Amino acid sequence: MISTFDELPDIDAANVVRCARVLLRRPLLRADGPDGDLLPMIYRQRAALQDVFAGLLGYRLVVERRFARLYKSGPGEDAGRGVESLSPRGYAYFALTLAALTGIGRQVLLSRLVSDVRAAAAEAEIEVADDPADRRALTAALRHLVALGVITETEGSVTAESAAEALITIDTDMLGQLVAGPLAEAEDPQQLVELASAAGPRRIEHAVRRKLIEDPVVLYADLPPEQASWLREHVINESRLLERFFGLVGEARAEGVVVCDPEDYLTDLAFPGPGTVARIALLALPELLDKAEPDSAGRHPVSWQDFADVCQELVDAYPSAWSRAATEDHQDLVRSVIDLLGRLGLLRESDGSWLLSPAAHRWLPQPDATPAQQQRETEPPAPEPPGLSLFDEMEEATR
Repeated sequence: MISTFDELPDIDAANVVRCARVLLRRPLLRADGPDGDLLPMIYRQRAALQDVFAGLLGYRLVVERRFARLYKSGPGEDAGRGVESLSPRGYAYFALTLAALTGIGRQVLLSRLVSDVRAAAAEAEIEVADDPADRRALTAALRHLVALGVITETEGSVTAESAAEALITIDTDMLGQLVAGPLAEAEDPQQLVELASAAGPRRIEHAVRRKLIEDPVVLYADLPPEQASWLREHVINESRLLERFFGLVGEARAEGVVVCDPEDYLTDLAFPGPGTVARIALLALPELLDKAEPDSAGRHPVSWQDFADVCQELVDAYPSAWSRAATEDHQDLVRSVIDLLGRLGLLRESDGSWLLSPAAHRWLPQPDATPAQQQRETEPPAPEPPGLSLFDEMEEATR
């Protein structure tokens, strides 16, 4: 299927799979960044990697000595993923900063860059408020560009202090590779999002395979009819491709496909996880699944009140198990649980309520203790009388 890959020796083929996994996790990989030690290997195997990504996913891969850029499709209307440090305002500033950087050159003072960003905001008719929250959003956008290696703090540092000054150096080569969407073809932001998330040349095949690579759970009910039909017909072959080229394991179910990474390298949000919200979300799943009968796609309808009741029962039953800060505001706790399950892809909103994915059946946890055991104060057990030890037996044998 991929001729360049098929001709490789086993060791080189394994290295291509390793590099492909790194690029899926870090689409903009640079030599001095995380996993940058693999860049020389990616450069050596660039022909095979380009064939794999183009043939299987319709992705373009650019590999240079200093960096590699995998042009993945955007998430479209799915807002469940993103950079945690960037708020919607931060993303707006990120885009405005890119616009400002294109005409500056290789070095600029921070004050000049901030001024140009605000000018770009005014040109785009975006209201700017010079308050602490606004400055934090702009700083978060600049810090993310520093993390990506697009800008470097040559002197001073980027901070939220309005009086701070710094000299910034711009990597124009990296800047030119940053935007994945076809800006010249888009007439407005909405069209840019649509174009960036459009399917590849083999439309149905690439669109479905991209979903399998990027999402841990793909339900037939969530796919357009032609994509769902294609996946049902090719699910076994697709599972083999996922394992052969990307080291992923696909599990076919009646409702869809679950894709797992045995090494957890491509897992961006681990579940179950530590913390009060994650543990309450985990323990709430069995109760929420019993609240109502599933629909034809296997999804269970749940309401806000269902979440509120189950969360309250868990908080009351195990009072000493939770962080006080996380449980003081019950409404906030419920919102946090809903948000976590949504980011995991286990929950989607529907007409003012939610639908719980059939994949939630994978977790049927049991608490470490019952409420009665936790709340009842018991006396410590009486110590047992000492018995014979090995030394007693040895002493007896010598008599």
